[in-house]
Amino acid sequence: MKPWQDREMLGLSAGVLGLLLVATIVGEILLRRARTEERRRTIQNLTARTRAWWAMVAVFFAALSLGRIGSAVLYALLSLFALREFLTLTPTRRGDHRSLFWVFFVVTPLQYWLLVDDWYGMFVILIPVYAFLLVPLRAAIAGDCERFLERQAKIQWGLMVCVYCISHAPALLLLRIPGYEGQNGKLLFFLVLIVELSDVFQYVWGKTLGRRPIAPAVSPNKTWEGFLGGVLTASAIGGALWWATPFRPWQAAAMSAAVTLLGFAGGLVMSAIKRDRGVKDYGSMIEGHGGVLDRIDSLCFAAPVFFHLTRYWFAVS
Repeated sequence: MKPWQDREMLGLSAGVLGLLLVATIVGEILLRRARTEERRRTIQNLTARTRAWWAMVAVFFAALSLGRIGSAVLYALLSLFALREFLTLTPTRRGDHRSLFWVFFVVTPLQYWLLVDDWYGMFVILIPVYAFLLVPLRAAIAGDCERFLERQAKIQWGLMVCVYCISHAPALLLLRIPGYEGQNGKLLFFLVLIVELSDVFQYVWGKTLGRRPIAPAVSPNKTWEGFLGGVLTASAIGGALWWATPFRPWQAAAMSAAVTLLGFAGGLVMSAIKRDRGVKDYGSMIEGHGGVLDRIDSLCFAAPVFFHLTRYWFAVS
């Protein structure tokens, strides 16, 4: 079923566009009324994020309207951009170049081709089994042994997070859920919406009520107040959107809670890597959001867990 033929999908889309419109208008009003430079900078940051969201939502809707192929292409591109950002931040040596050729131009496209081909068995083991063995072997053949273990660990980590984990988001379109046939696009929409809303509400609650940082050395802006407010708010919204999922209300809320908790974990871990490398963002591709990996860091941890929970409890083989 195409997104424009599904009333529930249209309702979700209208809700998101309405929120963006309200956020845009409110941001402009607050910006004009800002009296201090600090407040002005905060509001400018929010308006930049909102503008970026308009573009990202448009791309997401376009990909979703093209079904499994469109979604696979979109997430494959996101994986490639994110992997590039990650490996740029963790420099490699000349001896790794041939391994990286396989990672970028063979393993990543093949992972998403398996998704389009609906070959679940190979999709789920290609990277953690075959690529895990092939990539360091190719580097060893190159003969560069200096800091070999450290270099390969960086490549393997980037491949797992930026490609394997992210590919589980569009993999939701593969699931066969009784009574939910042809509606899996809404499940992908639900996952992305809850993850991103959790990030937004954690930011908002943290800015308004945040006092106690969770891990100040890693991410000083992440506070307990922001974390709890964001998780509870996004989980409540997820429960209220149960009608767009194959879940009952309490199941939708529980799945949303799992997604928000994993999303927070992803953001914290990826922030720790940035602090280790001494940078604020992974890149600058998206205005107001940094790089691609800065925007999908939460999804990296949430997508595979949400996929496997849904597959185990609600789907049939």
